[in-house]
Amino acid sequence: MKRLIARSKFVLAVVIAVARRPRLWVTAFRQMALLAPKGWFTRAPFLPVPAPDYLAFRTVTQYGSDDHPPTSHDVVEYLMWCGEMRRLARQ
Repeated sequence: MKRLIARSKFVLAVVIAVARRPRLWVTAFRQMALLAPKGWFTRAPFLPVPAPDYLAFRTVTQYGSDDHPPTSHDVVEYLMWCGEMRRLARQ
């Protein structure tokens, strides 16, 4: 139960952080669509969140271990990076 509450707080913090930055909205929805596992709407938590294996991989590559919880700031930075990479790829 503690883990579910912590995850819910994290998701809420990310939603608030992204909502405050309208220029990230399109990028956030694009990444959500790209990273959500197929059939996400048929399994709890019924949110289009990336697969746990992918999140563990991203955490290890960013922090060196998978026991470091990500922050909403990390997600905002990631979305800014995704948007910039997309813009550069179109040039």
